[in-house]
Amino acid sequence: MSKGTSSPKAMRNYRFRIYPSREQEQKLLDWIETCRKIFNTAIAQRKESWEKEKRSLSRREQQVWLKEAKKENEYFRQVHSQVAQEVLFRVERAFAAFFRRVKNGETPGYPRFKGRGRYKSLTFTQFGEGKGASFQDGKLKLSKIGLVKIKLHRQIPSTVKTVIIKRDAVGRWWAVFAVEIELSQQQTHAGPAIGLDAGLEKFAALSDDSVIENPRHLRKTEERLKRAQRELSRKEKGSRNRERARRKLAKLHAKVRSQRMDFLHKQSRKLVNTYSLIAVEELNIKGMVKNHHLAKSISDAGWGEFISMLEYKAGEAGTKLVKVNPSGTSQECSRCGMTVPKELSERVHCCPYCGLTLDRDVNAARNILKRALALEAA
Repeated sequence: MSKGTSSPKAMRNYRFRIYPSREQEQKLLDWIETCRKIFNTAIAQRKESWEKEKRSLSRREQQVWLKEAKKENEYFRQVHSQVAQEVLFRVERAFAAFFRRVKNGETPGYPRFKGRGRYKSLTFTQFGEGKGASFQDGKLKLSKIGLVKIKLHRQIPSTVKTVIIKRDAVGRWWAVFAVEIELSQQQTHAGPAIGLDAGLEKFAALSDDSVIENPRHLRKTEERLKRAQRELSRKEKGSRNRERARRKLAKLHAKVRSQRMDFLHKQSRKLVNTYSLIAVEELNIKGMVKNHHLAKSISDAGWGEFISMLEYKAGEAGTKLVKVNPSGTSQECSRCGMTVPKELSERVHCCPYCGLTLDRDVNAARNILKRALALEAA
């Protein structure tokens, strides 16, 4: 590498389970509630500023307000300064996204106030000795909270930039470390190229005739989810029985998500470690889920998350990920290139021109690979 050039970098998140004591947990919950109030107040201030003065309030102005508010509000003072200030950055990002959508002609969606239970995380923006968060004696040290037990089940490969403390729907606590990684440090490998066609009957068909079966985690748990939802709807609002029913339903949803994420992580890692080039279709997931007949199956498959995983893992593994136009990949013959129209229910590709007969999705995967190689050669 020539002098003066820097390696490409990317941010990666590493999540670990933490086990705060009862006292620590209560303090974290109090902080989350305080941050929710800061967030809602900041939203209200910006809304009022625009309605009365037709002026957008800046984050710096709100930081001055927060500094003064701490002098009068004891609860604001109890929250670590990094955590409280980061709330204003969230508000700024929410409004920046709103204005971007307005500019692009999309449905804007004005930033919303957070109700109780809708604000779920705290962010320490600096990590290291003498800062808001750090490691000490094999535990996670959080300023004003103390030493929190953490299960470090894998090594963090680089310097931690920030850490987010969050509580999930079933009451478990997690620490999510944001780490900056230099992509050039990752070793490349010389493997074959592969085309991948995502589907519903099969999770994916590969151009080498192999397939990845669809585990259908949500479909397999659907009856249990329906029963749990019915139980929840019958409970009196505000009662302990309702809270127990809510937790039961939340645990089922959390289990489905954990199963899906485990499957997607393992499959994406296997692919990027095996192949030097992976060709996929550039899918419009948002548009596809508007089909109410297929929306649940598409969401259950998790294609969007899978492609995202392939993207960042490919960058680390030295694998090329190439996205191609999906139009006609199932209708075109991968051997002779002729168009062979077929209904969605037809699962076998039979070409009347060259005689090729094979699985419809494998044929599409081969076409996807051909298009990707053509793009790379151009």
